[in-house]
Amino acid sequence: MPAVDNILFSRRRAERFAQLLDEANGGRRHHVRSRVDGQLAPLVAVGQRLSVDPPAVEVNPDFRTGLRAMLLATAEREGLGTPAAAEPAATRPASTRGSLLPAVTARRARARGAILIGVAAGAIAVSGISAASENAVPGDALYGMKRSTERAQLALASSDISRGQLFLDFARTRLGEAAKLRGDRIGYSAVLDDMDADTRQGVRLLTAAAVQRAEPTSLDTLNTFVTGQRRAVGNLVDGATRADRERTGRSLVLLDSIRERSDALRAAIACGLPAPTGSDALGPVPATCPGAR
Repeated sequence: MPAVDNILFSRRRAERFAQLLDEANGGRRHHVRSRVDGQLAPLVAVGQRLSVDPPAVEVNPDFRTGLRAMLLATAEREGLGTPAAAEPAATRPASTRGSLLPAVTARRARARGAILIGVAAGAIAVSGISAASENAVPGDALYGMKRSTERAQLALASSDISRGQLFLDFARTRLGEAAKLRGDRIGYSAVLDDMDADTRQGVRLLTAAAVQRAEPTSLDTLNTFVTGQRRAVGNLVDGATRADRERTGRSLVLLDSIRERSDALRAAIACGLPAPTGSDALGPVPATCPGAR
């Protein structure tokens, strides 16, 4: 499924999404085609399914509150629901009397309404099916929605530390998916590739934060992750095929390297070394403290 953050949150796409959703539910056909129709079609189908058979999930209260605030802000910004003050005909310039301005204004109002409806429908659809996608694995119909939800979480994160922690959470999620794909050599390896990529992303953000702040709190988060993740990854080896064991071993080596980097950065911070100027896939590369072996 196309990434929701790329599809919905665009004025033209949101308007077109609202039109397609309206048509799918028996509304007036607009007799136009758009280059994004193919991308929006899966979301329109989801919207239809949700209207017929809503998923039995509870929407997070924080999401509900945030959605309401977003819709109210959009309505206020776009002037929806607030009719413009009527201007006496005598005060309007003669050149505008009898023109198409009222029709143009009406079209703009409908367009703004369509945008609001499109964003609302998309957000509500996402809220319903994102919960249903939590247990999806690669190859499942809802897996694309699961990954799109993760990208949305990253976009909303307020700091590099928050984003780093999210990437580590995603790495834990990839690990759970890998456990379900053992024996599927290609699928298993691909999920572990994604897991390692998420891990590196999180590590880079957290080690950089530790260096910039010259304090090891984010390294504590990293060490806790490595301890739990290494144990869980090691459990994948039991009963695995030779190919799966070899692939799992590379992820274990990565986790060991992360712990070594974390310890080295902690020592560098403790002995007051200046911030490292070099970096690699795991973030800043620290120098060795004077006198250390």
